[in-house]
Amino acid sequence: MIESPRRMPIGAELMPDRRGTSFRVWAPDHEAVRVRVDGVDVPMDPAGDGLFEREVPAATVGSRYGFVLGASEAPVPDPAARALPDGPHGLAMVVDPDAFGWTDADWPGLGLDGQVLQEIHIGTFTPEGTFEAAADKLPLLVAVGISVIEMMPVATFPGRFGWGYDGVGLFAPTPQYGTPDDLRRFIDRAHGLGMGVILDVVYNHLGPDGQYLSRCASATFSDVYENEWGAPLNFDGPGSEGVRRFFRENAAYWIREFHFDGLRFDATQQVYDSTVPHIVAECAAAARAAAGPRRLFLTAENTPQDVRVVRPAEAGGFALDTIWNEDFQRAARVALTGERVAYYADHAGSAPELAAATVFGFLYQGQRSGWERQPRGTPALDLPMKRFVTFLENHDQVANSARAERLVLLADPGLLRALTAMLLLGPQTPLLFQGQEFGSTRPFPYFADVTGDLGRGVREGRAGFMAQFPDARPDVIADPTDPATFASAVLEWGERTDNAHWVALHRDLIRLRRTDPVIADQGGHGLVATTPFPTLAAIRFLAPQAGTGDRLLLVNLGEDIEVPTVPDPLFATGTGGEWVTLWSSEDEAYRGRGAEPVAHGEGWSIPGRAAVLLAPGPEAQEGDAR
Repeated sequence: MIESPRRMPIGAELMPDRRGTSFRVWAPDHEAVRVRVDGVDVPMDPAGDGLFEREVPAATVGSRYGFVLGASEAPVPDPAARALPDGPHGLAMVVDPDAFGWTDADWPGLGLDGQVLQEIHIGTFTPEGTFEAAADKLPLLVAVGISVIEMMPVATFPGRFGWGYDGVGLFAPTPQYGTPDDLRRFIDRAHGLGMGVILDVVYNHLGPDGQYLSRCASATFSDVYENEWGAPLNFDGPGSEGVRRFFRENAAYWIREFHFDGLRFDATQQVYDSTVPHIVAECAAAARAAAGPRRLFLTAENTPQDVRVVRPAEAGGFALDTIWNEDFQRAARVALTGERVAYYADHAGSAPELAAATVFGFLYQGQRSGWERQPRGTPALDLPMKRFVTFLENHDQVANSARAERLVLLADPGLLRALTAMLLLGPQTPLLFQGQEFGSTRPFPYFADVTGDLGRGVREGRAGFMAQFPDARPDVIADPTDPATFASAVLEWGERTDNAHWVALHRDLIRLRRTDPVIADQGGHGLVATTPFPTLAAIRFLAPQAGTGDRLLLVNLGEDIEVPTVPDPLFATGTGGEWVTLWSSEDEAYRGRGAEPVAHGEGWSIPGRAAVLLAPGPEAQEGDAR
């Protein structure tokens, strides 16, 4: 292989003196490759391992280029292009990734403790749908207490709008949202505000429109596995090393050149790889190496809830930091809406379920799922709770309903406040979906700007998937290819002013999560749960040190409970003293009925469809001998 000072083994890179550009492409299917730069073809030299390379002195920042494969006359865009200004079918552009003036030299990265995530989709987060406009909203998120942005995919995809999971230019931020430096500016601004940013990456398939990697290398896809979104990627078959290299480099690239603080690996259950280490583990290791001393936050979606993704590498795991806990969301959704359909059929939405999902993580840790008709989940009782990411809403679970409506339109307000408290005070790592903190009523349906046969396939595919939800009739589901469907999802920021009570609820809960020494411990010194009444979940957080006093979170899914006593040891302060209310979801500031004493001289008065957080009174704390 030709040796040259490169950061990546593929793509276009300026020479160290900025006089010329080195081009390299993996094209093992072709005997000859030319690079067409600013309209001039230059033959490339074989560099081993199916790579071709050529230094072009005339190529500089702004030069447009593509690769001419074999006897073809039309160039294809660089699969590893850093910029595709005209979209996935247009020529790539040479950029200088070092031109941006970063101001985050002292940013340490992200630890795991105490984080509160918010998932955002750049195209709908603001009316402008750009990185620049999104950056202007960051102070509002900081004011609520959100500490990490989880950005839905931004790799170049076809069309004017889309979710981003059909990305094809995996190294090029999509031009719909702005330039690569606009993305850097967003992240630099976030770091200046004390926020981290992680990126959702899709390594289980490529979009069907505009991907040119397989034109360069037929080994890109596997014919051994099946993937519900398209051809699975080849990570373990003949020729797979080039594919593995491509995705390893992509993981490192986002961390190194954009200062992302981590990655969210999409649908890891369909990243098929029989080798050790698994490609997701390799991508994680590459990302950490690229970060240097900066701490990263690596998380994964894994619908079967395979805890291997967070096990250490020496135990055969992927060594990620967290895994999404879909069981919590499913139980909460049933509790809030009563809809036990499709994959929600396995859940009752009961107080025992929610208590267990809060204290133990996954509800299904190997038991048979009635909906899936096979075992679901893996044993995870030994995992610290902070390694689970919990949520009430995310892009999928808002969209996977007939009208893609938000819970604020579907649930009883009191009950939604209560489960929001369970989410934000709970020991796991909470995630909000854009606008959730101000009670956004904007839907989030699936949308993709595709036409012709592909558009028809998208519409039919979406209708087929949604058929599992009985109320999702074809006349109800929004057409994903209609621009109006996309427009309907754009946040209305005026709602933030109108719904100040929702903002106050989230702000106060997150502040309590961070400032209360017992809640901030995230269950590190123990959690115990009980359900003394059918609708009541009681979760006791054990204090990290004697004298602090435990905390008791009560979440009542039903009507008011008035009882003279509760014969359950978790309701004892330990010294005979009274509990006092630290926080109540019924506070009038949240449009509740008013916070009344819960524990009093005549017994207990636990409000219905509400949550309260209790602490031992001063007298009880003085007698705490632990």
